[in-house]
Amino acid sequence: MAKQLVGEVKFQVPGGQATPAPPVGTSLGRFGINLGQFVQQFNERTRDANGMPIPVVVRVYNDRTFEFALKSPPAAALLKVAAGIAKGSGVPNKEKVGKVTRGQIDEICKRKMADLNARDLEHARRMVEGTARSMGLEVVDA
Repeated sequence: MAKQLVGEVKFQVPGGQATPAPPVGTSLGRFGINLGQFVQQFNERTRDANGMPIPVVVRVYNDRTFEFALKSPPAAALLKVAAGIAKGSGVPNKEKVGKVTRGQIDEICKRKMADLNARDLEHARRMVEGTARSMGLEVVDA
């Protein structure tokens, strides 16, 4: 008998720092899978992310097995690291909190390209630049 998909859950967990506490426990506990096994596998695969939020999609099957796919970190998190800031601006149109270069944005686009809804690098760049502006970051050519 083939495995039957019971559910699919999406959530974000800091890379290499997953625990059975929420959001992992509350999302996966209802399916009855081994949370310790998920946490161990997730932390092993995301060890190098050291705290960067990692979106994950978990597919749970009727025999209580699971598989998960990791996505690239959110653009906002990558932009904060690139600009060296702790958080974005509360009023981004008036108060600028940092700067990012087009080269940094291109690196972020290349890292996120598989998860973006963009047909080429130019469209991906425009999406990430929009995220940067909405966070209160200036995009400079340097």
